[in-house]
Amino acid sequence: MQDSRKAVLTLEDGSKFEGFSFGYENPCAGEVVFNTAMTGYPESLTDPSYEGQILVTTYPILGNYGVPSAEKSTEANVSDYFESSRIHCEAIVCQDYSWVPSHWQATRSLADWLKDEKIPGIYGIDTRALTKLLRDKGSMLGKITFEGGEDIEFHDPNKENLIAKVSTREVKEFGEGEKRVVLVDCGTKYNIIRCLTRRGVRVTLVPWDYDFTQIPYDGLFISNGPGSPEFAEKTVENIRKAFEIGKPICGICMGNQLLSKAAGAKIYKLKYGHRSHNQPVRLSGTERCFITSQNHGFAVDNDTIPADWEPHFINMNDGTNEGIRHKSKPFFSAQFHPEASSGPKDTEFIFDEFIALL
Repeated sequence: MQDSRKAVLTLEDGSKFEGFSFGYENPCAGEVVFNTAMTGYPESLTDPSYEGQILVTTYPILGNYGVPSAEKSTEANVSDYFESSRIHCEAIVCQDYSWVPSHWQATRSLADWLKDEKIPGIYGIDTRALTKLLRDKGSMLGKITFEGGEDIEFHDPNKENLIAKVSTREVKEFGEGEKRVVLVDCGTKYNIIRCLTRRGVRVTLVPWDYDFTQIPYDGLFISNGPGSPEFAEKTVENIRKAFEIGKPICGICMGNQLLSKAAGAKIYKLKYGHRSHNQPVRLSGTERCFITSQNHGFAVDNDTIPADWEPHFINMNDGTNEGIRHKSKPFFSAQFHPEASSGPKDTEFIFDEFIALL
């Protein structure tokens, strides 16, 4: 047993969960959410969609396989194992932490990585009770404080433009190919870039508010991202311009919500979101079902989708929207992550369908 400093997770309803620190010891606040995936904490921690959130892992142990190298591949010139250049969540919470990691690709422990990136980590928490509370009452604000340390106020990250916070500040190029895909960076996971460049296209990554209609392109891809889509009105305006151009458009996660807003549909906040590797979705108009990786707290209202659009996928657990598609034009999206990482890759065919339209 390590000699660890006591830490407390306090929720906005007054609930307190006491545990011990294994990361950086500085108070933090954010929206408390849970993920039911059994593995993939390096990918989850570096997923920009977790910006501003305190991540609770329901699997009982964390850190047992350490942290891999951040080295870049020659294929896409991005990290092979991370989904961005840094950790995005405010903190991570688990039931038990493994102090002695074991994996042939591990270069350091999770605790050391968290300390290097100044991210708190807490173990010794009853994550089953915490998850049940969040499931019943919904995601809520929380804060983490440490024994003998200062207290802080709650902070709601959904009241700020998190997309602008995580988006690239400049235009970047990835891969080579005759076809050019503009990738709107609302919080792009690296595996979207990997999946596109692997299919032989040139990717032009642009900021969330960049007017991409002023440059030549063969297809438009709108990435995932954190927080509320209400702050990305500039992106929505540019998507509407792209409708007039008529070239293929595909959106993932936040990209689905922004494409839907551009089409005229409404977005609402889910009670506790979808964050796992085992979300079943059905392809509309068929009996085909896929297991998907998801990470989102907002959803498209199916009842507000315009007549010339239709649901693309439907969640089999709660019936919520998992994508839209135009009935006659090459515009479509998925609320889940077809690129996964980590998670199932069953739906990577969405990239193939998009590339085939270019």
